[in-house]
Amino acid sequence: MQAFLNTAIKAARKAGDIAQINFDRIGSNDVRTKGYNEFVTHVDEKAEQAIIEIIHSRYPDHSILGEEHGMQDKNSEFLWIIDPIDGTTNYIHGFPVYCVSIALKVKDRLEVGVIYDPSRQELFTAIRGMGSQLDGRKIRVSKHHALQGSLLGTGFPFRDQKDWLEVYLDIFTDFTKIVGAIRRPGSAALDLAYVASGRYDGFWEFGLKPWDVAAGALLIQEAGGIVHNIIPGTDPVESGSLFCGNPKIFEAMKEIISPYEKRLKAFA
Repeated sequence: MQAFLNTAIKAARKAGDIAQINFDRIGSNDVRTKGYNEFVTHVDEKAEQAIIEIIHSRYPDHSILGEEHGMQDKNSEFLWIIDPIDGTTNYIHGFPVYCVSIALKVKDRLEVGVIYDPSRQELFTAIRGMGSQLDGRKIRVSKHHALQGSLLGTGFPFRDQKDWLEVYLDIFTDFTKIVGAIRRPGSAALDLAYVASGRYDGFWEFGLKPWDVAAGALLIQEAGGIVHNIIPGTDPVESGSLFCGNPKIFEAMKEIISPYEKRLKAFA
């Protein structure tokens, strides 16, 4: 798996370089709307193409699922899941919280994950069974044992808000009554990396996409954390609706979220 990780690192750094060089150069004419509250720039497309070219130069038969280009070469047992700029809205506005996210599934199991933050030049990596690292140093989830005084991350459900927003805000309100603080920077992949590295104690969000979640989910699991579906009966990576944290915080979050199970099942 090390060779796959090396490829992911090379691709992530290349995409990050493209994003960073063009940061603060995006004008209104460079932005297109691809869906409700979803935007894309030529930089997203250029960075994703760079990732695809690096992967296919080494593994031409591998499948790739990308945010901007969809699924390519569907028949391989190797599936790369890529997001060239997670946090595009931040990027467009010159808000320096965004990252590159690359994961590899082999026979439907996550094996490699890379998240690269070009603004801080931080590289988060994971290989299944070998732990998670930040810039080559082993990382673990936090040791905070209770929601009181904890720091959680989240993201507001900007897709299909009419469906998600009411139950999301109810859960958000319950958390605010207990936790130390909640942060919403706007890059879910980076949020997950922060759970893996112990910067956050936990995280939850609805309605993400597999490319937002895949690499970060592996990072958390390999750092000793737990990733779980927030909608009963769904896969957290495929559905993009999840909560996660260190084992103690996870159980505490579960107690808050469980009473909403009936309402959440409607989104399955």
